[in-house]
Amino acid sequence: MRYSTGKLYCFSPPVMLLTIVIELSLLFYTFVRYKLTPLTRIVLPLLFFLALFQLAEYSICGRFNIHASTWSRIGYVCITLLPPLGLHLIQKIAKRGWFWLKWVAYANAAVWSVLFGLSTRAFNSYVCGGNYVIFQLTHGAGRAYFAYYYFWLFVSICAALLWAYSARGNIRKALLLNVASYAAFLVPTTVINNLYPATRSGIPSIMCGFAVVYALMLVLVVLPLVSRPQKA
Repeated sequence: MRYSTGKLYCFSPPVMLLTIVIELSLLFYTFVRYKLTPLTRIVLPLLFFLALFQLAEYSICGRFNIHASTWSRIGYVCITLLPPLGLHLIQKIAKRGWFWLKWVAYANAAVWSVLFGLSTRAFNSYVCGGNYVIFQLTHGAGRAYFAYYYFWLFVSICAALLWAYSARGNIRKALLLNVASYAAFLVPTTVINNLYPATRSGIPSIMCGFAVVYALMLVLVVLPLVSRPQKA
């Protein structure tokens, strides 16, 4: 299996723009609807980074007079921060468990963010092809990044299921719905990658395209269970 080359099959530009609008609208709705708490302080940057990745992907072909290599760095830093934010969110919902774990995840993300932000060796090249973009991570970096991403998603799912087992009421529902929201982007991505192996190098793009479903479930289904609205 190769992770470093191949077409990154992006959604069409209008769909990407719609995704950006949806995710920014959810961010604004969360900010005005719910009290600013430690939990919503995690949700807000999570939604922001999802939207910024879509903007980077939309702009990768030189829009706004910013070079594609810069957009690719911005995009990868954004998605690198999502797994630790997701784990941190699950811990806040559960109000328990292994708080050191999130700091390990954040430290892991920081290393990758520095690599993508500063290293000249993370990307081999890129090709802009209209409705798709080819990012070429170096072979070793691509394999390691794939392992990083799926490892922390797997840890988050396992933690949510473990804590949901002993939780009650809305917390239990919120944790299980969080797992369902993870499945909303992991399952379609896995199916597409297995049906069309050439898309495996496009996992970040495909996953974040489906992640708008995760954002919708998070804000419209999970947050009402565990957050208090602003007073009228």
